[in-house]
Amino acid sequence: MEAKKPKQQQKSKSKTSRNKNLEFSVITYIFLLLFICLMGYFVYFQVVKSEKFINSPYNSLQDLFSKNVVRGEIRSDDGYVLAKTDVAADGTETRSYPYSNVFAHAVGYSVNGKAGLENQMNFSLLRSHEFFLEQIVNDLRDQKNIGDNVVTTLNYTLQQTAYDALGSYDGAVIVMEPETGRILAMVSKPDYDPNTIAENWESVSGDGSTALFNRATQGSYAPGSTFKILTTLEYYRENPDTYMNYSFDCDGEFTDSGKTIHCAGNEAHGKEDLLSSFANSCNSSYANIALTLDLDKYNDLCNSLLFNRQLPISFESSVSSFSLSSSDPRSQIMETGIGQGNTLVSPLHMCMIASTICNNGTLMTPYLVDHTESYKGVTVDTYSPKEYGTLLSSDEASFMQSYMQEAAASGTAGKLAGQSYTAYGKTGTAQVSDTSDQTNAWFVGYAHKDGQKDIAIAVVVEDSGYGVRYAVPIAQQVFAAYFQ
Repeated sequence: MEAKKPKQQQKSKSKTSRNKNLEFSVITYIFLLLFICLMGYFVYFQVVKSEKFINSPYNSLQDLFSKNVVRGEIRSDDGYVLAKTDVAADGTETRSYPYSNVFAHAVGYSVNGKAGLENQMNFSLLRSHEFFLEQIVNDLRDQKNIGDNVVTTLNYTLQQTAYDALGSYDGAVIVMEPETGRILAMVSKPDYDPNTIAENWESVSGDGSTALFNRATQGSYAPGSTFKILTTLEYYRENPDTYMNYSFDCDGEFTDSGKTIHCAGNEAHGKEDLLSSFANSCNSSYANIALTLDLDKYNDLCNSLLFNRQLPISFESSVSSFSLSSSDPRSQIMETGIGQGNTLVSPLHMCMIASTICNNGTLMTPYLVDHTESYKGVTVDTYSPKEYGTLLSSDEASFMQSYMQEAAASGTAGKLAGQSYTAYGKTGTAQVSDTSDQTNAWFVGYAHKDGQKDIAIAVVVEDSGYGVRYAVPIAQQVFAAYFQ
């Protein structure tokens, strides 16, 4: 038996050695796999992700490119230069904006920080796609290369028209193509002159000034009667077979649980169905309608139409808010149904809702840049329309189209009737607070003309009056400029 012990010990040592070799092999393969994964991700990052990180507006290292590149131009879709860099004989560079305040919030500025497209497209403006031989010659001469140009979706004529139409009022106008999501105009007032922002920085950015605030995308307003679009949609969803039977006798006010809702000017609209209630923007009827709604479903509708979430746009934008629950007083339900209460929304958001209705229930992602190109006009990158999602059924969109058309044909937006185009819309007059007589005027809608793409618009005019008097004429001027 003792003679066998060496063999057993040998086998034991051999087994131990094999186990150690196996462990070593496993560890080796694990590290090899990790190395392959790391190298794979490195290649993926370089090819797919690196430009996104470099192009982030939060990447301050981008500005190092300005040592070798003259910042490119920003242009409108119809060829106007909205921002450019003037280079003096001594090499001094000055960023200039030929149209001063008109495009201020959309184009932005590039001193004292950055804003607008100057911020969003900073990397593209500081990247040069000059012919490589030109770049070599420039390097040998110690000269800068010329940066790429950013061609926007903005239309000069519509932007100027909207800017002039808003006049001396504070507020916002935003215009977009429902079929593509292209933003054609973006106006916000009060504004600033980007040519002089450095010397005027304290006054435009100091306490009490809102000149740098882009009301078109960041504004949070009570929507007023424009919100009846959503209240109507919810009533239709809950009563698809009986909504035609709705009837209400309006005597100019509606009282429930001690709360009285008044129609504009206490006007008595008489006997109304759902369509005439919408066209006449009858507050009394809509306070009554709101009390019949399922509040959980009402919340679901608003959330599906992008309330309480970030909007799909690269610009800074506010989050629109809506909430109602069974614990809320009936007075708040009535207020919410007519677009008051705690509901807040941006002009951009209301324009997107109008676009969704116009586009048969599908929302296209809003965007501001059409393409980038070298200074010689060779296309570098193209930004194509992207579908965000279907927010309404085609039946719901068609239903709302007919109601908005009636409001523009014979209702509160009737000033838009009889034009070369067909208008669809909803007016609004929103009280700023319960303790204030200040009201903001609204118009939200779109217009159609055979042979041309539709355009959607949202207008808000602060501290003015009725939407029909102050917001509708602005939309009318923009529609006329587009369809002329």
